Amino acid sequence: MVEYRIDRRTGVATYLQIVQQTKQALRLGLLEPGDKLPTAREVVEATAINPNTVLKAYRELEREGLVEARRGLGTFVRKSLGAAPADSPFGAELADWAVRARDAGLERDDVAALFTSVLDTHFVDTPSVDTQFKGDQG
Repeated sequence: MVEYRIDRRTGVATYLQIVQQTKQALRLGLLEPGDKLPTAREVVEATAINPNTVLKAYRELEREGLVEARRGLGTFVRKSLGAAPADSPFGAELADWAVRARDAGLERDDVAALFTSVLDTHFVDTPSVDTQFKGDQG
C-alpha cells in the first residue's frame, strides 16, 4: 500500500501531491491493477489533511482512468503506468548518484534542481508533472 508524504513547503497543492505520488507508485510498480488505495480516513490519519483533499485527488485519478471507486469497498487501481520497476538497475544507479551528491554537500533542493535540469535537457518533448498541472493548484 502507498503511504503519502505531504510537503507543505513545496507550493504544490496537497491533492496534486497525492496524485503525483500515486502516479509515481504506479510507474515504479509499487501499485498494480487491483491494488486498493488507502481509504480517505487512513490518509487523513497519517497526514493530518482534510478528507475532501484526499477525495479530490482520488477523483482526479479516477477521471484519468487510473483508479476506480467501488461503493462500499474502496478505491482500486485500474491500470499501471509501470515502465521502470523500483528494483531496476537504473534505480540502483540513481541511488548511488544521490548518495554521492549528498556526500559532496548538495542539499535535496540542489539535487532536485540538477536532476530536473538534466531531465529537461534530455526529455525535451515530454512535459514534466509540474508543467502538466501548472495553473491547476486548487
